[in-house]
Amino acid sequence: MEFDKLAKQFWNDGFVVLESFFKSDEMERLCHLSFKQFGESPDFVHDAEFLKRSKADVIPWFPQREGVLDFDAVGNQSNLQRLTAAILGKEWQEQYTMVMFSNRNSDGQSWHQDCPPEDASLFNLNRLVYPHDIDDRTGGRTVVMPGSHRRGVLPAGAPNEDLDGQIVLELKKGTLVLLHGHCWHRVLPIDDCKRVSINYRAAPAGTPDDITDVCVYRNMRYRFSTAEVVEDRV
Repeated sequence: MEFDKLAKQFWNDGFVVLESFFKSDEMERLCHLSFKQFGESPDFVHDAEFLKRSKADVIPWFPQREGVLDFDAVGNQSNLQRLTAAILGKEWQEQYTMVMFSNRNSDGQSWHQDCPPEDASLFNLNRLVYPHDIDDRTGGRTVVMPGSHRRGVLPAGAPNEDLDGQIVLELKKGTLVLLHGHCWHRVLPIDDCKRVSINYRAAPAGTPDDITDVCVYRNMRYRFSTAEVVEDRV
């Protein structure tokens, strides 16, 4: 694997997509475990105002915080560790593992940046693992704006409209997507299928642990720790 070449691509585009990065049987195991955890009708973590304004129809689960270590082997995979180091430097740090669930016929996620982009040196790295196929049949495809990690703040506007230059990803089981936290991205509505992805978040050495506490949407900035809108943008 050409780690330096992939790192260069990441820094140019703000993301990189690697198909068949993980073994199928391991993905099936984690997919089954995730769907079992969430069940048929899990409760939303966030309040109604957040859900209405953010259009982020997703429910997170942090397995490590509950002593569930079944996801750790994938996060510790040697090629993932080496690729992360090629992008962030040898002294990079792990943040947390977050499993993200969206139910059938749900809204997906609107355009956002995972953390404020004013300081280019402060960002998180999303290491997104897809344990099942996500395509036109399932809905829920991930949309990214190439190079937007270098374009500053996501423009204010309608939460879910198409933007010129966006790329819609088709994600097969076992795919890894590395995505810069300042890169503009969203998730399309989900059809009659459940959707799950696993985010092994990391960051450069010295990055504050709460780097993703404030998320930038097109219509607001939202602080998760206090469950409040800290800036109205429209």
